[in-house]
Amino acid sequence: MAFSSNSRRARLLYVHSGRWRQRLFFVAGGLAVGAVAVALALLSDRAQLEFQRFRELAPWGPLILTPLGFGITVYLTNRFFPNSGGSGIPQAIAARALAETSERSKLVSIRIAVGKVLLTLTGLLVGASTGREGPTVQVGASLMFALGLYSRRQQKGLILAGSAAGVAAAFNTPLAGIVFAIEEMSRSFEVRTSGLILGTIIAAGITSMAFLGNYTYFGSTGDILLGWQDWLVVPVCGIVGGLAGGLFARILVMFGDGLSGRAGSWIKANKVAFACLCGLAVALCGLLSGGAIHGTGYEQAKAALHGEETLSTIYAPLKLVATALSSICGLPGGIFSPSLSVGAGIGADIARFFPATPIGAVVLLGMVGYFTGVVQAPITAFVIVAEMTGSHELLVPLMLTALIAQGTSRLVCKEGVYHALSKNFMPEMPAKPREAELPLTTPSV
Repeated sequence: MAFSSNSRRARLLYVHSGRWRQRLFFVAGGLAVGAVAVALALLSDRAQLEFQRFRELAPWGPLILTPLGFGITVYLTNRFFPNSGGSGIPQAIAARALAETSERSKLVSIRIAVGKVLLTLTGLLVGASTGREGPTVQVGASLMFALGLYSRRQQKGLILAGSAAGVAAAFNTPLAGIVFAIEEMSRSFEVRTSGLILGTIIAAGITSMAFLGNYTYFGSTGDILLGWQDWLVVPVCGIVGGLAGGLFARILVMFGDGLSGRAGSWIKANKVAFACLCGLAVALCGLLSGGAIHGTGYEQAKAALHGEETLSTIYAPLKLVATALSSICGLPGGIFSPSLSVGAGIGADIARFFPATPIGAVVLLGMVGYFTGVVQAPITAFVIVAEMTGSHELLVPLMLTALIAQGTSRLVCKEGVYHALSKNFMPEMPAKPREAELPLTTPSV
């Protein structure tokens, strides 16, 4: 009996120690995601700074550098790092939906993570209108997926945890990371992976704060809406932002699915040349905006939010066009930050018609309205904006704006851009055979 009891204790100790080793293993994964997010943030800022220095030395230089850089980056993407183009979030969503490990590894892997980081930085270095947050999601999913190959843990949960940790670390918004995982990545809440998600997000968040401090991404604002006149901006921002965001999403989905006719055939056969043309158009947008549309748009959004800079009325449409061009050509880079920046520009334009309303509040509503229109994930939109700015007093107006924007966006684009694009990374399912019709006669008993 003593021998049996000792044997049972040994087995239990072995099982529990194995579980704790696995948990520590995935905490280490969260730390790695946080470290990569911090590195990508710092390197992205440096890449944008170097491009701005180049533009100051040669104001017309982007007309050569940007098209050439777009073409080279897209060539490298297609040649050496396939499936690393675009935001990266659709790839992470598709990877969760796939059943085979070999198929998932084509969308999330260490190789893709390395390529995603290098090529995203290259895009920013040559003046693309892209962000780093979407790429951080694909990188986080890739790192956690790679850990899953060694630990034999559930791959879907690991991809979900890595994606959520990427958002949390990129924006220093742990709550938004959780909401993003629930609403955008999985469209449901998986109880079995909730602890894994929380643990990974906490580890990534701690790493980010250790290097960058406990900060709010766009700084804090105390602006609120008071009288009914102020509240009129809510439906305006919801409708305008939703329509603009839906239009942007429609453009990306249309090109992602492939244009029909000769234009679509030419783009498919001449991807590098098409990227060069898109780069030239982005450079022209940059000249018209005084260089404001290049990069993530973080500085412009922050300045508009705090009333430090009056954005031009053409900033929002030019930033929207530049971001769309940077995305449809297959350049690796996200649309998260650029979308928030476009929304800030829309809010700043709407604020001109409401001079008595605090401009910071209108800019925030514009950000939520447009971003919701793009992704059609209203909870993620208002949570991430509120958490990035500490604007808890505006939660109800932000919620209402997001709700209006979601309904308005669906008039233009039936589905959010991330989930619509994710279908392009999934194999086509064979059509189910039609079931034989049942006889109309009543069977005898």
